[in-house]
Amino acid sequence: MMTPSNLFDLTGKVALVTGGATGIGRMAAEGLVAAGARVFIASRKAEACEAVAAELNTKGYSGTAEGFGGDVATEEGIAALVAEVQSRTDTLHILMNNAGRSWGAPMGQHPYDAWDKLLKLNVQGMFHLTQSLLPLLLKAASPEDPARVVNVGSVMGEVPKGTATYSYAVSKGAVHHMTRVLSNDLAPEFITVNAIAPGPFPSKMTDFALGSEEGRAESAKGVPLGRVGTAEDIAGALQFLCSRAGAYVSGAILPLSGGMQSAAPISIFNEDL
Repeated sequence: MMTPSNLFDLTGKVALVTGGATGIGRMAAEGLVAAGARVFIASRKAEACEAVAAELNTKGYSGTAEGFGGDVATEEGIAALVAEVQSRTDTLHILMNNAGRSWGAPMGQHPYDAWDKLLKLNVQGMFHLTQSLLPLLLKAASPEDPARVVNVGSVMGEVPKGTATYSYAVSKGAVHHMTRVLSNDLAPEFITVNAIAPGPFPSKMTDFALGSEEGRAESAKGVPLGRVGTAEDIAGALQFLCSRAGAYVSGAILPLSGGMQSAAPISIFNEDL
């Protein structure tokens, strides 16, 4: 029986987190395991996924983790990942599409190949993995408890800010729109599709800027709430979107950027002068 005290419980749920060995994916995986889910952690580096899963399984959480390799950047890799998931379960309650890459180069130097590599993984791979896992998601879906898809976008897909990350920012804007399109098509099948749009979070991808205390402090100056994101911010968002608490939410782009998505650079009427 569902009560206000167990709205965020994920006991009995099966989840897949791509790119789950590091950064935001790892933060999400831990949040899902802590809430009781059985979580598959996949990325190109199988050993890293196995290590993270083993670590999470020692923390005393009510859920469990399993790690293995999976490449979402190619059609063959997606097929192999889907086959691996199918060998472990015939039902998937939660899919977190987190695998992605970034690229930074100034205007005039942004390479042609960057667009192909980023769009192939960040957008095309995300769509085809979701499509390929649809039968498992449908088996988990019900009107009272929909299956969940959570895509990882970015605040840079919402606002034109970033460090010359043209292909990355555009790919994340595409993720946000794809999230709305898929929600429109899949909500009637009792599958919710939402996205998170993180701002600055420590990870390998952001280590160039957030890898030091000084770098985090500098980045925090551009965040209205005055700090960079933490693991708890990601874990809490995933627990909400994937539990009964978030069962009536679909097609949303949830900003996890400390207010950056709505910050204005100037005051229209100069009221701050």
